[in-house]
Amino acid sequence: MKTAYELAMERLSKSAPSPRLTGGQKKQLADLDSKFAAKIAEREIALTEEITKAAAGGDFEKTQQWQQQLVNERKSLQAERETKKEQVRQAKA
Repeated sequence: MKTAYELAMERLSKSAPSPRLTGGQKKQLADLDSKFAAKIAEREIALTEEITKAAAGGDFEKTQQWQQQLVNERKSLQAERETKKEQVRQAKA
């Protein structure tokens, strides 16, 4: 017996089948993932150092500002990555 989730997924795949990606598109998507993972890691390292310095100095307001900047930059880079990945998915083979 199928769950409601399984039935819904079957109906969804019938009404809007997922597009097939070419090998080139899959490679581009993987490249984008690795490129943006590196960018995110780079920003995390740099901002973590600033957060540590501010916390060691007892400046909690500055610490919170750096933490918020880290969150904002991470979200921005993730959104940019998803936008570029969607462009690759929409491109005709």
